[in-house]
Amino acid sequence: MTTIDDALSRDRALTDIDWRVFPAGTERDLFDAPSGPLARVRLGDPNGQRVVLVSGVAGSKEDFVLLFPLFAQAGYRVESFDLAGHYGSIGAGPHRLDPPREHFDYPLFVDDLVAVLEDGRTPAHVLGYSFAGLVAELALEARPDLFASLTLMSAPPATGQVFRGVKHIGPISDMPPHRAAGLILWGIRYNLNRTPPGRIAFVRERMAVTPRACIDDVVALMMETPDMTGAVAAAAIPKLIAVGEQDLWPADQHAAYAERIGAQVATYPTGHAPCESAPHQLARDMLALFETG
Repeated sequence: MTTIDDALSRDRALTDIDWRVFPAGTERDLFDAPSGPLARVRLGDPNGQRVVLVSGVAGSKEDFVLLFPLFAQAGYRVESFDLAGHYGSIGAGPHRLDPPREHFDYPLFVDDLVAVLEDGRTPAHVLGYSFAGLVAELALEARPDLFASLTLMSAPPATGQVFRGVKHIGPISDMPPHRAAGLILWGIRYNLNRTPPGRIAFVRERMAVTPRACIDDVVALMMETPDMTGAVAAAAIPKLIAVGEQDLWPADQHAAYAERIGAQVATYPTGHAPCESAPHQLARDMLALFETG
């Protein structure tokens, strides 16, 4: 592990990369999940304890490229996969279920995550990014035996219509899911966050593949988020809320939710994606969390 100052300096020294390229030795496969084939990547000691990183809406496993070598070098088996309907997993979805369903829903994503966790050594350390934080909390409620720790990275610290708590746009966020999804995708497409060229090129490539109907369904789910607070609080595992200072949801909301579920809070000088711009600090704090279990 690096020191605090070293982790910060390493993050400040990061340059733009090709986000499609994982470290040498990374294994790729298609995992046969309940909803269909999920594109998966794995790196590190096959016998090591697992760290499973789950990306959010419109995301993919590539969001964690910079974290992969940090966990593998620390002796862990690090894994990630594309959610059903996203990027490399567009063949998976509700139409593959038995019986088929029309829309993506929380049970689909939770059942897939549980299946991934069951496919290897457990309990595993799990990070849920944004929407996937909600999925991870539901999976923890259903199968606490599969979790060694839980990290919620930039996950909504709310229930119900979670976009009401977003900075600036919260008061106007009560709109049809299709329109809300359109606004989110518009902001990403036109790079309102001034993402570096290599990153935004990959994000646009990914957006061109991921079906709009899937994004609409996920946004609709986020507008009807169930309350998992009690179940997450009751889980006797280490928990961490990891967020950027400029996250979508205000710091006080994250702090209040952390208190309700018994989690630590780590804040970084970045935005909604610490895995991209603060990976060394994030890995440092997650590795420290693992040691408390």
